[in-house]
Amino acid sequence: MEIRQTHLRGAPCLLLSTGGASALVALHGAQLLSWQTPDGRERLFLGERARLDGSGAIRGGVPVIFPQFGARGALCRHGFARLRPWRFAGSSDGTARFELEGEAGSAQWPHAFLARLHVTLTPQRLAIALEVVNTGSSAFSFSAALHGYLRVDDLDAASLHGLAGLRWEDSADSGAVYAGSADALRFSGEVDRIYGDLTGTLLLRDGIHALRIGQQGFADAVVWNPGAALAARIDDLAEGEYRRFVCVEAAQVLRPVSLEPDACWRATQWFEPLPGGADGA
Repeated sequence: MEIRQTHLRGAPCLLLSTGGASALVALHGAQLLSWQTPDGRERLFLGERARLDGSGAIRGGVPVIFPQFGARGALCRHGFARLRPWRFAGSSDGTARFELEGEAGSAQWPHAFLARLHVTLTPQRLAIALEVVNTGSSAFSFSAALHGYLRVDDLDAASLHGLAGLRWEDSADSGAVYAGSADALRFSGEVDRIYGDLTGTLLLRDGIHALRIGQQGFADAVVWNPGAALAARIDDLAEGEYRRFVCVEAAQVLRPVSLEPDACWRATQWFEPLPGGADGA
């Protein structure tokens, strides 16, 4: 895998490339901004108003959510990992590694930790692994997610498969809990759901395109699209852009992780394009 330094709208990035596939990772948040497959198709959404100057969260790509999901705690929304600069820690065997360290006694979060993001790229597959090590002397709890914005051509033609029978918490309905999900989810209005205990793979269909999505170590899957009404109130989302993405997030939310000193937690999400909208969930 070739790795070179570059910039996008002034933001320092690393461009990973192999076999006609490429991935662009910003050092701000260790955030994937682009993933192009050998057919030339862009697989991630990045908003045209996305702030890449380091002043805040970046709208699009794959934000790293840690150590808090959403507003489920006292920290800033979705935690601080996506707001901090990470360092490139080298590469081997087709995997690039990024690291973020925190010291005990920090005013923002008092726990010492080391977070690593592993980005593995092949022509047929993208895998992202998040690893958290407790480097302090006391246990701590956290939530985490990979908040991927997956690009679609037309939201009306998109559907997510592989959810049959799962319980979900509906964040768009005041956290109401429902059981017995249908297999396929289509997108009409705001969708903001946390599906628990996902064990199989998912399939995102978008017209003739299909993307298989898997995860290991993450127990939950979060599915989000703001819909027209909420999107109109999001200042870094241009008019109509909500129709060009679906967020399918590998997450650990409903049961936060408790990590003892010197312990390590690791979880992965991976993506594989399927030819011609083939079945595969």
